[in-house]
Amino acid sequence: MSPPLPRSSPLLRALRYLLRTPVLALHVAIALPLTLLLINPLTRRMQVGGERLDHRAIRLWSAGLLRIFGLRTRRIGTPLPGAVLTVANHVSWIDITLLHSQRAVGFVAKDEISRWPLIGWLARRAGTIYHRRGDTESLNGVMHQMLRRLEEGGAVGVFPEGRTRDGGEVGVFHARIFQPAVLAGVPAQPVALKYGAGASAQTVVAFQPGENFVQNFVRLLGEPVRDAEVHFLEPVAASEDGRRRMAETCRARIVEAMHA
Repeated sequence: MSPPLPRSSPLLRALRYLLRTPVLALHVAIALPLTLLLINPLTRRMQVGGERLDHRAIRLWSAGLLRIFGLRTRRIGTPLPGAVLTVANHVSWIDITLLHSQRAVGFVAKDEISRWPLIGWLARRAGTIYHRRGDTESLNGVMHQMLRRLEEGGAVGVFPEGRTRDGGEVGVFHARIFQPAVLAGVPAQPVALKYGAGASAQTVVAFQPGENFVQNFVRLLGEPVRDAEVHFLEPVAASEDGRRRMAETCRARIVEAMHA
């Protein structure tokens, strides 16, 4: 990855807030209610251009939010259709929005996200599976929900590092989260999320020490315009080698893409 970028001047940051805050307010006040209206059992059966209507609504709203934050998305590769375990590196809350701008999937996320303003609400409506950290019973329930969705032909998104990172490196992937894919016999597709040219803004987008969701949200709203790349990499098939091989192979492919 490239060296971190220098921070922008306070004046430019103030101008960005001045321009983006009203647009964000309109996006929340107008586009969000329309999006939520389109996420219902009826739209799950409606297709637009070969895509579920509720999924398209989620993608368009997410893409709009990214543009307000100055992120210009670029997709490399193709997301697998149907049942797939989507596996990505994790630095911030905006990772979910970035992935949703390309393909709507039901994410597995920590329970705290359900209480985040705006993002938690939308994530819940989009089918996020929440997990209470350190709770074995909760984890078992998450595994069963993941397996059921995969067997029904749905896509599930996970961050196998288990938590957000500082953007400096990709952490170890926990193999247990791959077990539902092994049982369902569906592939895992690694996805590398890169912020800035050559992933130079990973540490900028990541949560800073002691920074909470609201602080990160506000800080990112004032950041300069930059690229956000979503690299859909070669999938890893479920096999008798099991979840450990899937975890290590997915991580290796993401790390390679991050340093490309």
